[in-house]
Amino acid sequence: MAIRPGRCYRKIKRPYTRQSQRKPKKGYIKGVPGSKLQTFEMGKPKDSYTLKVSLVSTQHVQIRHNALEAARVASNKSLTDSVGQENFYMKVMVFPHHVLRENAMATGAGADRYQSGMRLSFGRPVGVAAQVKVNQKLFSVQSIPGKYTEIKRAFKIAMSKLPVPCNVVVEKPIVSGKAVIVEKAIVSGETVVEKAVGA
Repeated sequence: MAIRPGRCYRKIKRPYTRQSQRKPKKGYIKGVPGSKLQTFEMGKPKDSYTLKVSLVSTQHVQIRHNALEAARVASNKSLTDSVGQENFYMKVMVFPHHVLRENAMATGAGADRYQSGMRLSFGRPVGVAAQVKVNQKLFSVQSIPGKYTEIKRAFKIAMSKLPVPCNVVVEKPIVSGKAVIVEKAIVSGETVVEKAVGA
């Protein structure tokens, strides 16, 4: 069965998807589906990195595990090609805890004979998603000086996989010979916020 569109699960809701650890039979759902997102840290962590850039959500939204994995793979590939595997450290800052349910409807000829409609329409677990708040970090990248443009390009690619507009936030000052032009001024201290294109 094909996966449903992301707009079906984009809004934050609180359905009864509790899974009891001590008494699994008491849980509202019978088991939690697996997540495609298994790797949360990429690159090589170092204490010498002086540049830190994060991708921040601008809305309350639910992001499914497959969208997070697609954004992670795309941005990691872009950073590996442009910066190098040894020159950056990327971390996924959210985890898909929330269980999604679907009441599968039968289709085809004669489906109404054995379809119960909305009766007992609680649904079965079909996936997991991360519930994200406004200004919450999705991805964070640390790198060597002068690689802001490459990180920004990787985040733009990642944003095309996500169902929410995002901001690119520079958390650590850029130690480089040339200045980086940003669209918004300094907010507080040494934090610079830039509105990403397409957000």
